Amino acid sequence: MPELKKARLYEKLKDNTVRCLVCPRGCVLKEGQVGFCGSRICQEGAIYSLIYGLVSSIAVDPIEKKPLFHFYPGSTCLSLGSFGCNFRCIHCQNWSISHQTVGRKVTEGQYISPQESVAIAKEKGARGISWTYNEPTIWHEYALDSAILAKKEGLYTVYVTNGYITAQALEELSEYLDAYRVDLKGWSKDFWKKVCQIDDPAPVFQSASLAKNKWKMHVEVVTNVIPTFNDDEETFRNIGLWIKENLGEDTPWHVTRFVPHLQLSYLYPTPVSKLEEARRIGLDVGLKYVYLGNVPGHPAENTYCPSCGQLLIERSAFWVTKSTLTLEKSCPKCGRKINIVGSIETHKGFLF
Repeated sequence: MPELKKARLYEKLKDNTVRCLVCPRGCVLKEGQVGFCGSRICQEGAIYSLIYGLVSSIAVDPIEKKPLFHFYPGSTCLSLGSFGCNFRCIHCQNWSISHQTVGRKVTEGQYISPQESVAIAKEKGARGISWTYNEPTIWHEYALDSAILAKKEGLYTVYVTNGYITAQALEELSEYLDAYRVDLKGWSKDFWKKVCQIDDPAPVFQSASLAKNKWKMHVEVVTNVIPTFNDDEETFRNIGLWIKENLGEDTPWHVTRFVPHLQLSYLYPTPVSKLEEARRIGLDVGLKYVYLGNVPGHPAENTYCPSCGQLLIERSAFWVTKSTLTLEKSCPKCGRKINIVGSIETHKGFLF
C-alpha cells in the first residue's frame, strides 16, 4: 500500500486547521479529520492524500466508452480509478468505490505508481491514459504526476470528471491534460442539491469553460437523463444553449440513458423517445453534434456532417467500424471541416 502523499493545494488557517483547495467544497480540517471526499486527511498542520497510487479499477477501454467521440476515435486508453468522490450522487453506478469510507480504502485496491501506469499503457498498446471510474479531481497529485510522465512518453491524457474542481487545481493540470470529458448533470440548483449533494453547480460550469477556452483542452459534455429529475424541455434547452454559448457549437453533447441504480432503483430506464427529444432540442439551439448514449445500435451514435448529413463515422458497441472522413478530417461530400482531434482507427470487431 502507498504511503501518505502530501497534498499540493491547501492553506493553513488558525488553530492548526487547514483548508483543502482541490475542489470547491474547501473542506476545513482539524488534526486527524478527513475531507468530504474521504481521500484527504489533516496531519501535523498539512493535508495528505490517502489514495496516491491506490487503484480500485483498471482496464483498457475504447475511448468511445468515456464517452469521447471526437478525440482519437477508435483508439484505446488505459483507464484507472481509485476510491472516493466529492459528490454523493444518489444514482451512482460506481458507488461501491466512490462512496467508500476511508477505513476501507487503506486495505483495498492495488498500488500502481505513475511510472507503472505509463508502462502498462504502452505495453497494452493504448494510445493514452484516462483517470475515471471515481472522481479524478480528488486524485490530483497522482493524476498530475502520471500525466506529466504520460505526455513525455507520447500518450494522450483524459479526465472523466464531474467538473467540481478549483481553477487552481485545473491550472496545475492544464499543461498536461488533453481531454476533459465533463458531466453537466442538470440545470436547477434544486437538482444538483438533491441528486449530487452540492449547493451550487456554478464551479462545474466554470471549470468546463476554463478547460475549453483558457486551457484549450478538448471538451465533450455528458448529461445522463433521469426520468422525472432532469428530463424536461427547459433543462435540455438551457444546457444546450449554455454549451453553445460557452463551449462552442461544435462541442459534442452526449445525452445518455439512465439505468436504475442505488437510491433511484425505483425509477425506469429513460425512454429512447426522451433522449431523442433532448437531441432534437440540442440541434435546434444550434449544437452541431448531439449523440445518444447507452442505446446500442441507435443511428445517433454515429457522426454526421452538420452541413450535408453525410455519414462520417459509424460506431457499434463503442467501436468505430467505418470512417469516410478525408485525411484533412473533412466531409468527403461537401468539404466541411469536422472538429476531430487525433487520428481515427476503425475496427471490424471486439479487440479485448
